[in-house]
Amino acid sequence: MYQAPGLNATPAMTRLKILGQQPLRGFFDVNGSKNSATKILVASLLTTDVCTIDNVPRVEDVARLVEILQSIGANVAWHGQNQLAVEAKNIAVAPLDQKLVRMLRSSVMLMGALLGRFGETTVPTPGGDQIGARSLSAHLHVFRRLGIEVREVGGAFRLRQGPRGDVDMTMSEFSVTATENALLASVLSAGQTTIIRCAAADPSVQDLCWFLETLGAKIEGMGTHTLKVLGVTGLTGTDGYRVMPDPVEAGTMLCLALASHSPLRIRGFSPDFMHLELEKFAEAGGQFSLEGNHPGPAGRYALADIVIEPGTELRAVPQVHNMPYPGFCPDLLPPFAVMMTQASGTTLIHDWMYEGRLKYVEEINKMGAEIFTADPHRILVNGPSRLYAADITNYDIRTGASGLVAALLATGTSHLAPAYQLDRGYEKLDERLNVLGAKIEREAWDPGS
Repeated sequence: MYQAPGLNATPAMTRLKILGQQPLRGFFDVNGSKNSATKILVASLLTTDVCTIDNVPRVEDVARLVEILQSIGANVAWHGQNQLAVEAKNIAVAPLDQKLVRMLRSSVMLMGALLGRFGETTVPTPGGDQIGARSLSAHLHVFRRLGIEVREVGGAFRLRQGPRGDVDMTMSEFSVTATENALLASVLSAGQTTIIRCAAADPSVQDLCWFLETLGAKIEGMGTHTLKVLGVTGLTGTDGYRVMPDPVEAGTMLCLALASHSPLRIRGFSPDFMHLELEKFAEAGGQFSLEGNHPGPAGRYALADIVIEPGTELRAVPQVHNMPYPGFCPDLLPPFAVMMTQASGTTLIHDWMYEGRLKYVEEINKMGAEIFTADPHRILVNGPSRLYAADITNYDIRTGASGLVAALLATGTSHLAPAYQLDRGYEKLDERLNVLGAKIEREAWDPGS
């Protein structure tokens, strides 16, 4: 039986009913990045001033994080559809709510933020998608290099800042969240310099750096794999920092548009964060163009529209594997695999990061795809395959996205359950797709049936 992971029973107890093979056309506006927004919200704990943050997606992971912030005394309020105001003047350093923290992987960022603010914290082991071991070893390596005492007691980590001077550390791996924790724990180390080598440079890391810089942090090397943090005594608030557009949402929609031969315009995405992905889409024979290129907020990145030109048959890309940024994004491998089911030839897809993420393969194969699992990290996709409707189990956010893409391509009516997993990372995606011509209904679902 499926166990709903969320506090809110309503989204967890619904599923999506999807009628496939519907023509799609029109404009799709890319929302703010969930991966960026959650980190930026946590970073707002480093200042006692109010931070207003724009372009925050209304997704379940953000809702869970808001509950965590409120549970420690932060005032958090929505202003309009996608702006959040956070005031953390009176937050407590008391142990965090175990149930809330274990729902959300990005809650691991609370370690760095509360250490930076108070010099100590107790944080339960974080949760999130069940897509592999996802060890915390990279985080603990960071904390110990920063002179932080780490103790694991009863399923929680007790962290306390010890004496430290300047630190020159090398990350044990290109971990996005461990890099972000290193930043959060270091920016308020007044008068001390922290050098972070082998740092992740993913879009969410860059967005977090820009946000911290807006608050008054001093960070050098943004967008590179070596960051230098010059500690300051305090941070201020900000009025209207805008979260970057979501490259994963943009890439997922591009997979759908190319696989379904749909004339879509994907508006407001940043090509600066998808160079290799766009190369792979072109290698697959995808016909698209970038239009309206213009500077984004503060000139940090470019914004443009992707215009898809339908009709061209797709061809298999011989090999795709994720890599540290600017390599291929791991979150786009599942929808890319679905797109490759519609391409002529065989594609090897290698996800070396997460041994548990291939759960989606069985679900897509239910629909008639020919995807062969070589080992826990590699699959072979043979195409083209005609897909047929099926009942799809939604194990995590990206499985949900790939399942939805497959259902829209399939003949017949599919069901995707639970809808909650998709809602964790995509804001009202069913409603936004219906505007383009999809036929998706949300209906009650009994996980025990």
